[in-house]
Amino acid sequence: MSSTVRKLIQKKFKIRGYTLKVDALDQILSFTNRFLGAEDEALDLLLDHLQSQSQKLGVKSSILDKEPVSRVIAALLAADDAVEEDFISNGAVSSSTSAIRVIDAFLIPKFRYDPIKKQFYEHTGGLHIHGDASAKAALYKDRFLLLYQRVLRDSHFSKPAFHTEMSHYGSCEIAPIQSLVGQMGRRWVMGVISQLEDGHFYLEDLTASVEIDLSKAISFGLPYFFHNFCMVRNLLIVIMFCLRVTFHSTVVKVITCGFPPLEDRDKSLKSLAQHDFFGCGTLTKEETLRLPELEKRSLNDMFVILSEIWLDSEEKVMGKLETVLDGFESQEVVPSLFVFMGNFCSHPCNLSFHSFSSLRSQFGKLGQMIGAHQRLKEHSRFMFIPGPEDAGPSTVLPRCPLPKYLTEELQKHIPNAIFASNPCRIKFYTQEIVFFRHDLLYRMRRSCLMPPSTEETDDPFEHLVATITHQSHLCPLPLIVQPIIWNYDHCLHLYPSPHTIVLGDKSEQKAFKYTGITCFNPGSFSDDSTFVAYRPCTQEVEFSAL
Repeated sequence: MSSTVRKLIQKKFKIRGYTLKVDALDQILSFTNRFLGAEDEALDLLLDHLQSQSQKLGVKSSILDKEPVSRVIAALLAADDAVEEDFISNGAVSSSTSAIRVIDAFLIPKFRYDPIKKQFYEHTGGLHIHGDASAKAALYKDRFLLLYQRVLRDSHFSKPAFHTEMSHYGSCEIAPIQSLVGQMGRRWVMGVISQLEDGHFYLEDLTASVEIDLSKAISFGLPYFFHNFCMVRNLLIVIMFCLRVTFHSTVVKVITCGFPPLEDRDKSLKSLAQHDFFGCGTLTKEETLRLPELEKRSLNDMFVILSEIWLDSEEKVMGKLETVLDGFESQEVVPSLFVFMGNFCSHPCNLSFHSFSSLRSQFGKLGQMIGAHQRLKEHSRFMFIPGPEDAGPSTVLPRCPLPKYLTEELQKHIPNAIFASNPCRIKFYTQEIVFFRHDLLYRMRRSCLMPPSTEETDDPFEHLVATITHQSHLCPLPLIVQPIIWNYDHCLHLYPSPHTIVLGDKSEQKAFKYTGITCFNPGSFSDDSTFVAYRPCTQEVEFSAL
């Protein structure tokens, strides 16, 4: 490990025009050992300070010895200690509620991919809720290009530098559907499955569409839905799938199909040129180094997540909720955050619902209940996320926070309550967490075109997690099944992959760690009294029930 870091140090200093003596190299090595896992950032910070203060330090040669390096390191460590003391004096270490940053879905920046320049750029214009027809077309184009640029970086689908076979089928380079005209043999294509005519399925990309026959297709352990992107093999169709296909007259017969390969989070971040896709702002080098240290001190921090809290069911639900609050009130360390996810009423709050004043008073009673637990009120935060049947302008995604009319009484008792959108995001030190309340599993299974393979797993929740992570989208359903605001579809993107995804669903409690992403469903508190205690720093999921 030390030899690898030594080579990294020498390489970075050589790029900046410096040559290190042995004693200076040893000094820098001991400095980087304080920042395990963040050596790159530590060295960049050291070099920036060294170059900016070279005249003050009396550096007149490109060959560095121990003295100027030691002085810069001492200054950096002293500044770091001063910042930590300031954090402690302000109580930020003892109370991690200040480290919780909630990002509203409607404030997430929008980025688009330029396939010519092969880079992302930020959309700077206004985003209208009621977009025109071009916004709907841009929705699918943006989803396609997001996955396409990810696939092109995968070693299996990148163009080989030499004429060598990359697999049993040869090169897996993606071919546009338009290029399949008049071609023989096998190709890999990527596109989206759509139904342009009743009873006929097509695979589309940005160049053309082709009719496909899925009757004998074999899926690689994943279900497929309308408007999902796939990759097809044997004339590959790319629509957020990978398929293996053959031509039969004018119809492409799909042999095998699969989702685009998932990309490691760190690899995605390196390709984004410091763009803030998550929406919490970019970090300075000092913050990048400091946050992991502060996170290590918050290992005991806990988020308590409950879904389906029917406020109008006082005997069945509210009594059990008070029992939960009593239990955490008596603990030595209270949770940093309570997340209450809807629905907050046992009846849908649609046009036939006429009890909004009653629901308002029930929110007030919930505020009184929380306020009666003094330690929780002072040291914990409370966040409320609307469910699919809660009051709001419509059922379209993303959903805005609960109406102020309903929550005013609660805020009188809990002034620091957070009313978030659905979905919403939380940044806790370095951890990126996405919350989404939707009955997704049921609706996904109803929209499934092909039965999922049971070769790897027969758990529907695991299939669901694999689907949304490979699609890099929280709700890859057809717009006729689940409407989405066209200009705000990017709010549901999962790129780069977050550390944790919380899927509030009516189905039973489940947790699944997939390619480093922790995903879980807290269950329905109203139906089976289940909830989850989650430790974000260790990504530990603890199932709980009354």
